[in-house]
Amino acid sequence: MPPSKENQINPEKWVDRYSDFLFNYTITRVNNRDIAKDLISETFLAGLKSMKNFKGEATERTWLVSILKRKIIDYYRKINSNKGKAEVKINYNNEGDDGDWLEEQVADHDDVTAEDTLMNDELKSTIFNCLSSLPEQQAKVFKMKTIDNYDTEVICNDLNISPSNLWVIIHRARKKMADCMEDKWL
Repeated sequence: MPPSKENQINPEKWVDRYSDFLFNYTITRVNNRDIAKDLISETFLAGLKSMKNFKGEATERTWLVSILKRKIIDYYRKINSNKGKAEVKINYNNEGDDGDWLEEQVADHDDVTAEDTLMNDELKSTIFNCLSSLPEQQAKVFKMKTIDNYDTEVICNDLNISPSNLWVIIHRARKKMADCMEDKWL
C-alpha cells in the first residue's frame, strides 16, 4: 500500500523542515556540534538511500528520527567497542554486490533477530532503571517530554511550571540519565 498523501517523502524539503529539530535532538545526545551535524548528514543520506522502504506508516519526521536514533546508537557503539573499528557491510541484494548499512532498511520490521530483541530489552530495562533513580519531578518531566513526546505547552500546563523551568528540569534529567546510562549501559 503506498504512503498516504500526508505521509509521503519529500527529501527536497528535509533540511528546511527537519534540520533544526534533528540538530536539537542530536546535540542533547552527543554533546558535540560537529558530530551532531555529521550524524544528521548521515541520516539524510541513509534516508535518501532507503526511500523505497518508506511505507508511510509514520510521518516523514518520525521516520527520519528513527534513522537518526540508529545513527546515534552506532556512533556510541563505534567509540565504545573494538567491533566498531571495522566497517561491517551486509549483502542484501540479489546481484551479490556489497550492500550498505543495515539501518538503510529501516522500514523492515520483520527482520529483527533474537540478539536485537535481547539488546532492546536490556536497553529498555536500563533506561527505566535509570529513570527510576531520578527525582520524581525530573523523572515525570523527562518521561513526558522524551518518551511520551508531549508538547512543551501540555507539560507546562499539566505540571504548572514555566517553559524555562521545564527546560532546566529536562537538562538536569538528561544529564543524570546520560551519566546513569554511561555507567550501566555503555
